[in-house]
Amino acid sequence: MPAKGGVVGGKSKSVDQSRVTTTRSQKAGLQFPVGRIHRFLKQRTQHNVRIGAKAAVYTSAILEYLTAEVLELAGNASKDLHVKRITPRHLQLAIRGDEELDTLVKATIAGGGVLPFIHKTLTAPKQPKTGELKPVK
Repeated sequence: MPAKGGVVGGKSKSVDQSRVTTTRSQKAGLQFPVGRIHRFLKQRTQHNVRIGAKAAVYTSAILEYLTAEVLELAGNASKDLHVKRITPRHLQLAIRGDEELDTLVKATIAGGGVLPFIHKTLTAPKQPKTGELKPVK
């Protein structure tokens, strides 16, 4: 009988301990979880269709890019208002200020408010019409 922790046969444990696991996100150079998105894609398909491994990587990359884009614009909006924290208002200003993101995101952002807009006819100075008489005092 071998000693405690001894190996009867097969590979030694030092080989298994030196092996480092790398996630699919690390292999793709992404921050978003490729494995979790792959699992979600498999859960959401009908008729048990096969989802390729590259589909999850591609979807993760798209989601990471869009998130980075929105956060960058919202960060710029918060800097313009001299605030350090990004609020839903800053997200609203960022998304509605960008033409492509505005067409992509059709949802209402809770606590986002509305974009500041005053029609130019309301701000124009009033001029008397040419055929109108001025009131006599």
